[in-house]
Amino acid sequence: MPDKNKLAYLNALNKINGVGPQKMRKLMAHFGSPEKIWNAPSEALAASGVGEALAGKISAQRSKIDPEQEWLRLEKENIQMIIETDDAYPRLLKEIPTAPYILYMKGEIDLNAPMVSIVGSRKHTSYGSQAAYAFAKGLAKAGITVVSGMAYGIDSIAHRGALDGGGKTIAVLGDSLDDKNIYPASNFRLSQEIAASGCLLSDYPIETPAGIPGNFPARNRIIAGLSSGTLVIEAGEKSGTLITSNLALEFNREVFAVPGSIFSPQSLGTNDLIRKGAKTVTGVKDILEELDLEARSEKSPVPAKIPSSKEEEAILHILSGDPVHIDNISKASKLGTATVASTLAIMEIKGWVRNIGGQNYIII
Repeated sequence: MPDKNKLAYLNALNKINGVGPQKMRKLMAHFGSPEKIWNAPSEALAASGVGEALAGKISAQRSKIDPEQEWLRLEKENIQMIIETDDAYPRLLKEIPTAPYILYMKGEIDLNAPMVSIVGSRKHTSYGSQAAYAFAKGLAKAGITVVSGMAYGIDSIAHRGALDGGGKTIAVLGDSLDDKNIYPASNFRLSQEIAASGCLLSDYPIETPAGIPGNFPARNRIIAGLSSGTLVIEAGEKSGTLITSNLALEFNREVFAVPGSIFSPQSLGTNDLIRKGAKTVTGVKDILEELDLEARSEKSPVPAKIPSSKEEEAILHILSGDPVHIDNISKASKLGTATVASTLAIMEIKGWVRNIGGQNYIII
């Protein structure tokens, strides 16, 4: 682990626009230490091979940055910093040509544990929601860390499935990890849950907001690079999700796809991936076998659902893996909507059922 002083200067350099991973490596190779880079005159910086323009930027911007104060801000936000020479730096990520020099992490997790990424459409169907949740939960129960991007839709559902499965999950963000820049803001609570049992990960320094052009495609390289395989669940014909799957192929990683309806626009991209050679999967076992990943812990037996009321018993008989709307549950059970709603709320707390959206419920 590098010393705190070295990390503080690297973090400060990372805040200068234009000092990306390749330029950072070039500077470090030339000067040997980040403190020397920070204090070098513009002419010496240019002589390192980064060019006069970037040398000028470093000289101009460093006078406005206090490395020590920036480090204290990281500590206040409970953000750790990992560089590519650390043992904790993920080995698989090192293999990609665009690997970050610096990673910021909020949480505690082994970044070299077996990982599978799950990505998909923001505009998902109930089928996509069920598939994402089931795969993530199953992978988590098998001891596999689930990686995604915490975006709306499939990403968020995958994180939730992993958490509900009692496993680890990593959210890779296209912005910084300080609380005020967590994106989307509506997932702030989810981000706290993820950090408590896994981690948030980014290569962007504090005060990097979401929405900067290029940040999310760049984020996707980390999602694909961390994992042995990427699972695509629902992607439109021109979905941004396909960026991640294409990167996974570029990095010589496995790409898996859940087949979808030929009539669903959300499955056009997914089905095309299958046509082009992505491996079709219908269950977690398919992924584990293909990647030769042994379960790190035996699957826990599912506790029996013993209803504590006639209302719970009636609803359990109605629900299955297919979504049922609350109105149809009410009709089939001959219970009032208010009674059904309150009973379902209790059953959700018990972990028996799940609302997959639009008041449609499945048994889990």
